[in-house]
Amino acid sequence: MSNIEVRIADWQKDNSDLRRIRERVFIDEQGVSPEQEWDSQDVHAVHFLAEADNFAMGTARLLPDGCIGRVSVLKEWRGLKVGEALMQAAIAEAERR
Repeated sequence: MSNIEVRIADWQKDNSDLRRIRERVFIDEQGVSPEQEWDSQDVHAVHFLAEADNFAMGTARLLPDGCIGRVSVLKEWRGLKVGEALMQAAIAEAERR
């Protein structure tokens, strides 16, 4: 496995990966309703994708008020510090802003 890299995602361009991950984690696994998961804040948020070998396995978002949320990692990738990498990237971006 390659190193896991976290990058700022584009809500439009990376939408299928962002949705795929959040749907599996929040809607399928945790039973969150789609109405609760998909809110109007996504358009204004800074989104992050964790990837390895061009496969996205985790995501997070940073809201304009500095709140970090929607941190999610696909089950197969948990325990590999993907969530930690996402949080570090989101915190660094929040501090930068």
